[in-house]
Amino acid sequence: MGPPLLLACLLAPLCARGASTAPGSPPGWRQHEGPRRVKRAWVIPPISVSENHKRIPHLLVQIKSDKQQPGGVIYSIKGPGVDEEPLGIFSIDKFSGKVFLNAMLDREENDRFRLKAFALDLGGVTLEDPTDLEIIVVDQNDNRPLFRQDVFTGRVVEGAEPGTCVMTVEATDADDPETDNAALRFSILEQGTGGMFSINATTGEICTARPGLDRESVGVYNLTLQAADMSGDGLTTTATAVIYLEDINDNAPEFTKEEFSMEVEEQAAGLEVGRVLVHDKDLAGSPNWLAKFTILEGDPEGAFAIHTDPYTNDGVLSVAKPLDHEVRDRFQLTVSVQNQQPLEPGAPGSPRALATVQVRVRDVNEAPVFRENPRRVSVPEGAPPGTPVTTYTASDPDTRQLQTLTYALLYDPAGWLQLDPHSGTVRTKRELRHPSAFLQGGWYIALVLARDDAEPPLSATGTLSIEILELSPQHPQLARNWSITRFNVTHAVLAVLVELPEGLYSLPLLLRDSGTPPREQQQLLNVSVCPCGRDGTCEDGVLAAATAGVGITLEALLVILGSSTLLLLLALLGAARVRGRRQALRKGLLQRSRDDMRDNILNYDEQGGGEEDQDAYDINQLRHPQLLQPRAKPPVRRDAPLRSGTPSVPRKLPSGPSDIEDFINEVGRGSAPPCFPFHSRADAIPVPAGAGGGRQRPQRAPLRHRPHLRLRGLGLRGQPAQLHRVQPDGRGPGLRLPERVGAPLQAPG
Repeated sequence: MGPPLLLACLLAPLCARGASTAPGSPPGWRQHEGPRRVKRAWVIPPISVSENHKRIPHLLVQIKSDKQQPGGVIYSIKGPGVDEEPLGIFSIDKFSGKVFLNAMLDREENDRFRLKAFALDLGGVTLEDPTDLEIIVVDQNDNRPLFRQDVFTGRVVEGAEPGTCVMTVEATDADDPETDNAALRFSILEQGTGGMFSINATTGEICTARPGLDRESVGVYNLTLQAADMSGDGLTTTATAVIYLEDINDNAPEFTKEEFSMEVEEQAAGLEVGRVLVHDKDLAGSPNWLAKFTILEGDPEGAFAIHTDPYTNDGVLSVAKPLDHEVRDRFQLTVSVQNQQPLEPGAPGSPRALATVQVRVRDVNEAPVFRENPRRVSVPEGAPPGTPVTTYTASDPDTRQLQTLTYALLYDPAGWLQLDPHSGTVRTKRELRHPSAFLQGGWYIALVLARDDAEPPLSATGTLSIEILELSPQHPQLARNWSITRFNVTHAVLAVLVELPEGLYSLPLLLRDSGTPPREQQQLLNVSVCPCGRDGTCEDGVLAAATAGVGITLEALLVILGSSTLLLLLALLGAARVRGRRQALRKGLLQRSRDDMRDNILNYDEQGGGEEDQDAYDINQLRHPQLLQPRAKPPVRRDAPLRSGTPSVPRKLPSGPSDIEDFINEVGRGSAPPCFPFHSRADAIPVPAGAGGGRQRPQRAPLRHRPHLRLRGLGLRGQPAQLHRVQPDGRGPGLRLPERVGAPLQAPG
């Protein structure tokens, strides 16, 4: 048997023979089975066919088996495109073995088909082994490129340098990637003026091409892109690339004008005065756009504040502290503006970063003000009706408006008071007595209303606290003649209520502090009533000075008398001791030997002198006084103190040395008693030595006096006096009342 025959299209037939005989063969055929040579099967090369082939049906190949049987051979094929999806693409003539293409092929759906070819006899028995039949679909450029998305979006910072990559676009082609049908090239068809961007034709990467990207000029770039296959010469497609420029702070904010004018009412705090407008070219709403305002000049007290409106970027000027038209009615503020973000290096500054804001403070009516609220005064109980209590007035802050204040009692529960509506003077309406249900701890509370005459009128309320002082039964007349009113924390005003004859008056005062618990002290005040001159001094100044004084208590008088007695006794004791020493010295000298004692006299006028003093004196001066010649400079003793003064020239001695006793007596009679000057306390001074004594004794200062009261310028009825509490040495705290008229009047105590 020879090899199989090649048919049309050089396809090999099925030539493999089965390993065994077909069933139904004659028995004799099996007798010759044994070793035999097996025929090789031919390998059919792949069959290529172009996609989109339009001449249908189209002969692909013809297969033929060399197993010629009586009645012929039956051919068949199986596989995708025949009996599997997609069906009906291929068919075969079962008698001739011709394979036909029955439909147009699409390589993008199926790029190849693998079939099985069979050879059968009339009985359906396989004559040879199946043979593989591969059909390859040849690609044609029948697909355009496709971008992965229709619109590409990218961002780049304005001012970016050339070569800065923004994004990469991608496209695909369904054709065979191994052919030029899928070889794509990218390009930019349109991007507006400037040509600021370029694209890599192979990779599709878009980058900046030129400098000068400015968001404030062009914020968004729209690019039309193209992708073409066949290396740019084939089918094409387009897409859009949108590139946004990101903002940087390359523009400083600017005021819309150089000066702004505003107006605000006085006494308004937290109120918006006005707005200053700015313009910034950077992206609205970004930190590069938001402005920050600062008041540089014109507001040293911090009366204004300025903040930024985040929606409009305006500077909102408001009042931080209440303004007073009477104090200052106009402000000129210098305001600066800058961004919250720092300006980019190299960006130009703004020539209009400063502006002037003129603010006028409009005058409005203001309510009166009681400067002292509450006002505390004291009135003795039993004061007759019409007794002045105090003058309680308010002040009107509207100094530039002509307004008149009137006063009224808003609260007077007991009806004890009457008020002058024009002057604000409060007087008693009836006698004030203890006890009373209207007193709270000895205090009577009333409310005074002050009202101006503006339209509409405004008012203020002041609290008047009156202390009703209880008087002892032995001083009922004092409350009718005198009144004392608290002026401030350290001063009080004493006034005469009735006509009083000239003379000296003694007033008992009670001084009380505001501590817890309060401490108090009784004090007598001597007041001299006299006519006053034009300068406020008493005309009879001698009488006032002689009779006026400050009263002292019994305890103070006893202390003073005891101190004086003790000092007198000490002085007498010291004098007696000095006199005794002198007499003892004189007596001792006279009782000694009657020989010439002048040779034995030594000077011991200080402690520790001893025998050394003989070298400092010449004994011949006593023996021969007529030979004595004054020295140019007295000798200095070796044991003398460093700061001791130069000793005086010795007094002239008797002309004859007849009797030394007369000389000593003369010296004793001519010596002055020692002096004991007083110095400040705790200080000691040296005391000159007396006869026979040379020690230094410390002397103490006298006892300090207690605080006393000083009265200045008491006048007649209706003229208040002024009371001062001072120390005798002018130091230390105390109660001092303001001076008005009269000369100072002072007494210990």
